[in-house]
Amino acid sequence: MNMLKDSLVEKYARDRVRALLDEGTFKELINPFDGVESPHLRDQGIVPQSDDGVVVAKGKIDGVQAVMIAIEGNFQGGGIGEVSGAKIAGALELALEENKKGHMTRAALIFDTGGVRLQEANYGLLSISEIGSAIVALRQYVPVVGVVPGKVGSFGGMSINSGLLSSIIATKEGRIGLNGPEVVELEAGIEEVDSKDRQGIWGMIGGEQRLAMGLIDHLVDDDVDQIKECIHGVYKNGVGQPRSTQVERYLSFLQSVSVEEKVSPIQARKLWENSSNIEALSESSVGSNQLLTRGARWFKQLTEGAEEKNELSSVLCADKGGIRYLCVTANPEASFYRAKDGEVGLVEGWKLAKYIREVIEADNGREKRPIVAIVDVPSQAYGYHEELFGIHQALAASVDAYATARQAGHPVISLVVGKAISGAFLAHGLQSNRILALDDDAVNVHVMSKQSAAKITRRTIQELEEATGKVPAMAYDVRSFSTLGTLDDLIEGVNGEAPTFEDVQFIHSKISNAINEVRYSTPDLSHRLKSDFGTKNRAFSVKVRELLREQW
Repeated sequence: MNMLKDSLVEKYARDRVRALLDEGTFKELINPFDGVESPHLRDQGIVPQSDDGVVVAKGKIDGVQAVMIAIEGNFQGGGIGEVSGAKIAGALELALEENKKGHMTRAALIFDTGGVRLQEANYGLLSISEIGSAIVALRQYVPVVGVVPGKVGSFGGMSINSGLLSSIIATKEGRIGLNGPEVVELEAGIEEVDSKDRQGIWGMIGGEQRLAMGLIDHLVDDDVDQIKECIHGVYKNGVGQPRSTQVERYLSFLQSVSVEEKVSPIQARKLWENSSNIEALSESSVGSNQLLTRGARWFKQLTEGAEEKNELSSVLCADKGGIRYLCVTANPEASFYRAKDGEVGLVEGWKLAKYIREVIEADNGREKRPIVAIVDVPSQAYGYHEELFGIHQALAASVDAYATARQAGHPVISLVVGKAISGAFLAHGLQSNRILALDDDAVNVHVMSKQSAAKITRRTIQELEEATGKVPAMAYDVRSFSTLGTLDDLIEGVNGEAPTFEDVQFIHSKISNAINEVRYSTPDLSHRLKSDFGTKNRAFSVKVRELLREQW
């Protein structure tokens, strides 16, 4: 037994990268002396950090050229803002370019993050979507490996990105979950999750439980040598099918689970162990008492006359005019009740992935059918069972499917007609080639409800709203979101609540124009930073990528 273990958890991000790369090969890109820090924090009374909490280095992994990225959990809880997010996405994009040229470049990420940095809100949300896109594209050339050593863990949108990886390594102390325990308690109550119950939390989302539930690949001790050896082993031995693409496997499992009574972590393990013997279950509508949310009304009008797929009441799917339309809506009879009001939950994430992958497979070798996501999602589902059974992985499946479709040449268009909040928007909307939205006060884009955001950042709602005047990305309204360069069309003059026939025809024309535009553009997300708003209001996203390229 090795009594002289070299802890990775106890190291800062820079030292973690240096320790895991081959000795003597560490070369940091955009180091602290380059002076690139967040421009959004100082005006909020927060001292910025010179590397913005992310370390990017080139070096070698077992003798092969590589890029390794580590998130510093000691700075703002490892939150992802504009600069830190651009460093991660930009480095992965450059690794992708190298591999496309035939220059093998491995990639590894060390997670210690709470997800989006709430003080930068939509900047972080956009960055996380771009990181996810880069992982899906890069994964086709080399395995993209993640390490979750402990301390903070991997939460929020970055947990979705961890679900996209080729292989995940974690310690027993490492935690992976979409919604942090404190956030679930705030949103759903202490009876749902007690954030102070440490044993219960680790039993629900800790490394040992995640391995037993098939949500990570390797469990290791907090020891540099063991973790390094495990990374090398992944590259030597290869990886299997990414779990975010194993749609039927996970859907069949979830359809066999009953949550009428609370399922313990031990019971969940047994259910997963036995699920390998479960054949794919026949699909049937889950509940018939479907509520027509704003999104559902738009779906019905845009697909009028088309036959709907009625496999799941909360995910609407129909084909009309050679286009697949998708929408998540309310279902009061949802089997996982925390998703009954239109949230994107466990089953919703996997079902979206199934409907998208049907199109990818059917259109292989022929003209790629457009996919339209109608977005009206109040949030992801907050709940004990959601975290226990891996809601982060369910949303990763949807992200993966949308990104794969786009990268394969399918025009993917989002139409935001209502709320577009947090992980739900990452899973259903933010991987699109083009995003359209109604210019309507009911259309909101953000990473968390105001009440929870205020509590997590220890501010009043009034203080939070005042901060939006300094950082537009913190605002909830769609007009502020449009200034970030990601929104391709802010559509005026349409009745969002009760669309007329003329409104529907007008939106059809907008969708058609967007599809035609996409046919002649690149299938990545780079256009976001080339628009007038993107160049101006995401200037640091552009600057970081340019500096990375210069130093690469």
